[in-house]
Amino acid sequence: MKVTQLDPAQYITTPWKNGGGVTVDIAVEGDAWRFGRTPIVAAGPFSDYRGFDRVQVLVAGSGLVLQTPDGEIDVRQPFRPVRFAGETPIVSRLEAGPVEVVNLIGDRAKVHIDIRILDDDHALRLGPGTHIVYNPLGESLLDVGGTRHALAVDHGLRLETTDATVLAGQSGCLLVASVIQEKS
Repeated sequence: MKVTQLDPAQYITTPWKNGGGVTVDIAVEGDAWRFGRTPIVAAGPFSDYRGFDRVQVLVAGSGLVLQTPDGEIDVRQPFRPVRFAGETPIVSRLEAGPVEVVNLIGDRAKVHIDIRILDDDHALRLGPGTHIVYNPLGESLLDVGGTRHALAVDHGLRLETTDATVLAGQSGCLLVASVIQEKS
């Protein structure tokens, strides 16, 4: 397993495709996938990511609702991942002021994506792939395959695994994004 520290000094700010804001890219792999943190300060349309899947988690604020032609996607509660297709027409609604979200966006022809939550006294089993462990709030401790790591706020780890690996949460609340290559 390869472990790489993710430090905010290395993150890149990228304008949204629709020009309505910016995303802080934490980890990116070419045009296959990207993982980032985004402030949403005003209601508005989401960028079209046709052919991509998206997983989004509210990490600051509350009251985010995503309006689609088929109804609402409820993102009101922090730390509850939601999944949707990138081509879904979406207009955000802010019920209680600005929010921040973490997004994982992946080309569905190339990768399968997911975000899970790891908190105190819980464990996650990871399969082979690329995994981003990200700390959006406070200080956090976790064990990666038996090795302890401390993560300050807005820091993370990029794990490249070839075998099953266990993450054990010791303190704090972490996001664990998984990117698995599609078989060709």
